[in-house]
Amino acid sequence: MSKASSSVDRVYDRVRHMAANFEFKPDERINESALSTALGASRTPLREALNRLVAEGFLTFQNGRGFFCRSLSPEKIVDLYEARQAIECEALRRSVERASDDEIATVLAYLDDTEPHYNTSDSTVEVLEMDEDFHIRLAQLSKNSELVRLLRNINDRIRYVRLVDLKMILAKKQIARNKGAKLSAHRIILNALAARDEKAAVAAMRGHIERRREEATEAVRIAYSQLYVPAD
Repeated sequence: MSKASSSVDRVYDRVRHMAANFEFKPDERINESALSTALGASRTPLREALNRLVAEGFLTFQNGRGFFCRSLSPEKIVDLYEARQAIECEALRRSVERASDDEIATVLAYLDDTEPHYNTSDSTVEVLEMDEDFHIRLAQLSKNSELVRLLRNINDRIRYVRLVDLKMILAKKQIARNKGAKLSAHRIILNALAARDEKAAVAAMRGHIERRREEATEAVRIAYSQLYVPAD
């Protein structure tokens, strides 16, 4: 890797993290000079990184005005949840066709190992990481790298709102109450996949994502208010 490529990747990784976590406020114009100074980077790698992030949906660009952080609105988040639903349901259909029994068993073993901690953890970050990891492993069974890439992008773009949503769930102790349920949503999906029941697997996945989408409006409202709480 050339020095120039390494510099662009370093700047890209840092700015992507900032954009994903709304370290820039929604719809805020990005001050390239200030950001270049803060990152200790020249304008050329910064501009290349910003353009990559526009292509990935983390930033927007307006001719004559520059780069802006993406919007945070219920409509945008619902669009992303609907895209996630479409991607995951299609990946699941392909997984029913293409995944071997051994590959499905490996994901089941992963679920067996992580589910107890998933059900008892009070860390929103841990719970979200386990949830994302499960869904990525499931999508990888489709053997379609583009679907997996798209899902990773969607996950990164809704992560901030999902953390807010999970915090509300944990506060209401919904996860603790669900410990008494016979089967988790993840296990229902996997069991249907193992049985090669495409209709049941897709219906379970669709319902699983739909429940979280319905909470998006409230989560966005809370997320937006948190971003604008005055610093002490």
